[in-house]
Amino acid sequence: MPLSLPLRPALLALALTTPFAAMAASPTPPAAGPSVQDISVIAGTCANCHGPNGQSTGGIPTLRGVGERHLLLRLQAFKAGTAADATVMTRLMKGYDDAQIQALAEWFSKEAP
Repeated sequence: MPLSLPLRPALLALALTTPFAAMAASPTPPAAGPSVQDISVIAGTCANCHGPNGQSTGGIPTLRGVGERHLLLRLQAFKAGTAADATVMTRLMKGYDDAQIQALAEWFSKEAP
């Protein structure tokens, strides 16, 4: 049932004076980064090429324990398509957002869990 005309301005005034109106006008806080569980799942997919926990057993580089800044720059270069030595990594990194890439760099820079 539609609201009667006299109620509409009153409801609008009420809506504009509530905290919800202030929240709508204020910038949205940044979303929290990926959870530890999310990153462990994402990092787990790296094991296909980089070995369990990012510790390679073959010709593909080990990720575990490499400096976070270096990893971040490499992952960003893969995503941007500027890493001249990239193979499949350029295509893979396009599937991750900046927060996930940052979290991956941080995850692999630490000692194995």
